[in-house]
Amino acid sequence: MNAKLPCSLNRRQALLLSAGMAASLLAPAVLAQGGSAVSVYPERPVKIVVPFAPGAGTDAMARLVAQKLGEVMGASFVVDNRAGASGAIGTQYVAQAAADGYTLLLVASPFTTVAASLPSANYDPLRQFTPVGMIASGPLVWAANTALPANTMKELVTLARQKPGLLNYGSAGAGGVNHLVLELLKARTGTFITHIPYRGVAPATLDMIGGQIQLVTGTIPALLPFIRNGSIKALAVTSAKRSSALPEVPNMTEAGLAGIDVVNYFALMAPAGTPPAIVNVVNAAINKVVALPEVVARFKADAVEAAPGSPALLGHFIEADYRAWRNVVRSQNLKIE
Repeated sequence: MNAKLPCSLNRRQALLLSAGMAASLLAPAVLAQGGSAVSVYPERPVKIVVPFAPGAGTDAMARLVAQKLGEVMGASFVVDNRAGASGAIGTQYVAQAAADGYTLLLVASPFTTVAASLPSANYDPLRQFTPVGMIASGPLVWAANTALPANTMKELVTLARQKPGLLNYGSAGAGGVNHLVLELLKARTGTFITHIPYRGVAPATLDMIGGQIQLVTGTIPALLPFIRNGSIKALAVTSAKRSSALPEVPNMTEAGLAGIDVVNYFALMAPAGTPPAIVNVVNAAINKVVALPEVVARFKADAVEAAPGSPALLGHFIEADYRAWRNVVRSQNLKIE
């Protein structure tokens, strides 16, 4: 497959912060135009929309970010959960909101994977949104039933080639990153592994432990307890470097699959047309938040790393990720409704 693969993030992002970013934050910030102050932002509570139900990983990240942005900016940030349609309902809501900086969207990997794979998503991640700032990112982990006669990704690929279609892989749902990372593996290796969508990684993991399916990928926090107690085994993390949460588990290059680099990410987006002055104020605050010691510690516990950067850098990432997943969907001729 000649398609560009989904991209990852690294510490060099910190060198790409906007040149005009303030060294320290005074909030609420005075926004100027033509040399004269025209408004103060934020003057009222800012809504951070989470397109998933309370309790999910994206929701937890949003609540952490809302709390810390409020502290940094001396303002009120509130979380608004609008779940449904694999995140499309809340995402569409923000796309149609006023572009005034008072409605933001906390996005994760479904923002690009769902848009790339589900025609019913009905939103354009590139044209309907303004990038504000990346927050954090981390890999998924390939995990297998302990009885599977494969302990590495190379052995898994060999087994899949020997037994096309007989291996079953559970995902958190069709069109999500857990599904598409399988399709990416299949496209790169010419293998056929049967995809079985579940309503979340948790039930898929339980079926893998029970032997009904053989494989899943999931976030490290979701699978780590089962890896540690020996219920399942880890084959590789999906990124180009190892995770500090699973330092003994190889990355994709070490696993013999160089060029595959997939991460789950968290970022803030705004409706298209949001004034650059507001975007830059929030971006500066995000970059301050992700450097706070208590936030760094929380990220480590969640097996993600801070990913500071400019709005432009986030925009490049979102575009590359979306186009790469769309190429995977097309190359695999996926029809998802």
